[in-house]
Amino acid sequence: MAIYQRVALIGLGLIASSMAHAMRAGGLADEIVGTARSAETRATALEIGICDRVYDTAAEAVQGADLVVLAVPVGAMAAIAAEIAPHLAAGATVTDVGSVKQAVIAAVAPHIPAGVHFIPGHPLAGTEHSGPRSGFASLFQNRWWLLTPAEGTDPAALARLLSLLVAMGANVDVMDAAHHDLVLAVTSHTPHLIAYTMVGVADDLRRVTDSEVIRYSAAGFRDFTRIAASDPTMWRDVFLNNKEATLDILGRFTEELFALQRAIRLGDGEHLHAYFTRTRAIRRGIIEAGQDTAAADFGRSAQVQAGVKPAGVNPAGVNPAGEEH
Repeated sequence: MAIYQRVALIGLGLIASSMAHAMRAGGLADEIVGTARSAETRATALEIGICDRVYDTAAEAVQGADLVVLAVPVGAMAAIAAEIAPHLAAGATVTDVGSVKQAVIAAVAPHIPAGVHFIPGHPLAGTEHSGPRSGFASLFQNRWWLLTPAEGTDPAALARLLSLLVAMGANVDVMDAAHHDLVLAVTSHTPHLIAYTMVGVADDLRRVTDSEVIRYSAAGFRDFTRIAASDPTMWRDVFLNNKEATLDILGRFTEELFALQRAIRLGDGEHLHAYFTRTRAIRRGIIEAGQDTAAADFGRSAQVQAGVKPAGVNPAGVNPAGEEH
């Protein structure tokens, strides 16, 4: 049964196209429309059928929509919000999929007219691929989707959006925007920065040839390169808009790295073993929570992408209490 009559996707990359596939698979929207900056992307969206209609502008796309999803880089949010504001339908819900929340709220909220519900969101799901062809319906299966609604958000609008996300297979949690940005600085933003740095270091080590880096890449470096293949525009905006939390965690990482350097220099095997044992337990916890598998390729096997959950993965659930993790 449809939860929304008309969903407007502003931006048609991996997340938006996956949402479209998931909504179609579950019959969750009567109509899906969209727009993208690139004419090629708009044409592709029509060709592969993720949208019923595609518009040249965001202003046209949002007209009559009861759900608007802002799936554009964080740096473009303010301009898009200003463009669509006069055309939003009364009672509509506007959400986003940005990786930072405080900056998005500051950019979007001032433009949202009275009678329209703004509920910021962030799906913790993705791959290194981008563009409308990269989406698939099972992307959100058993992945967390964080919502950061402002105090006083309409409960019915929040419940409606939450029901859509759960129907697409996501686990949903609600938290404060500032806490979200700190959590993501630890779990996503700083690890991506480290991955980009490690790949850059390999490029700078002229004693190791390019062919050797590619040919002899063991799992560790191979995993770094997967992360570093992510969309550069998105990550540029993430770091520019989550400076405080990222710099805080990066400072802590630097302190830990110095301690490990000292242990290696002094031959302190006891310190290294204890450190690796503790961090290994965190990895096991991630697998036990069903957020990955012990398989190679980050657990993204063909069966996972086809929508078959690996053993041990719990069904989608909701944390209505909004506990912060």
